[in-house]
Amino acid sequence: MFNGLSAFPLTPLVGERVDLKALGKVVNRAAKAGVDSLGVLGSTGNYAYLSREERKAVLEAAVGASNGVPVLAGVGAVRTRDVLLHAGDAQRAGAQALLLAPVSYQKLSDDEVFGLFDTVAAESDLPIVVYDNPGTTGFTFSDDLHARIARIPGIASLKIPPPAAGEVAARVTKLKAGLPGHTSLGISGDWVAADALLAGCNVWYSAIAGVLPRQARALVDHAVAGRRDQALAASADLEPIWGPVPYLWKPSRRRGFG
Repeated sequence: MFNGLSAFPLTPLVGERVDLKALGKVVNRAAKAGVDSLGVLGSTGNYAYLSREERKAVLEAAVGASNGVPVLAGVGAVRTRDVLLHAGDAQRAGAQALLLAPVSYQKLSDDEVFGLFDTVAAESDLPIVVYDNPGTTGFTFSDDLHARIARIPGIASLKIPPPAAGEVAARVTKLKAGLPGHTSLGISGDWVAADALLAGCNVWYSAIAGVLPRQARALVDHAVAGRRDQALAASADLEPIWGPVPYLWKPSRRRGFG
């Protein structure tokens, strides 16, 4: 569940209404393409804009359409109380892991973020993926904090933002060196996924896999098998989607994608 390819599907909306039928189709399509897990209610899934009832409905529909593929449920919220409520809802809906970002209104300290993960891990039976997304949360994890949190029982994986160009391998190597063996390392920047997987990342937490799962699956298979040229070629084939030509995909927006 914390290795290979994790597809993050969109949460389709029609006006102000979540389109659960369309969601089921998107999720089922990715599941049938052979992804290893499904990240529901991540940033791509609009979790921060949905009510508790909407989140529950999304999770129930996603689990029902997942074809047995494990579902990771986004449970981020401003209040720890609400995070725990979402975590309970996720477990009852059949999710097999939690995806947690340190969401806040005021700037958090390292100890507060550590306390959040420690509390949720103690209260929930589900393994947790640490969602490091400074572009949307405003919080930047240090390597020391990552290592501290990774040692909490129940923390299964880290989902990190894309390193700068040319620094992917060094970043992955340094971060993995500080993690316990049971904690996997995942990359969320689609445009650096091939480099990160080749450098030793265990999993690609992928937004594009929610839309083009077969192409993403091929990239991961090449990278895991050590076929560097083929992995980089598969990434290059997808470059028009996140490259500089489509004006919607500006670097300032990439940070929150995935």
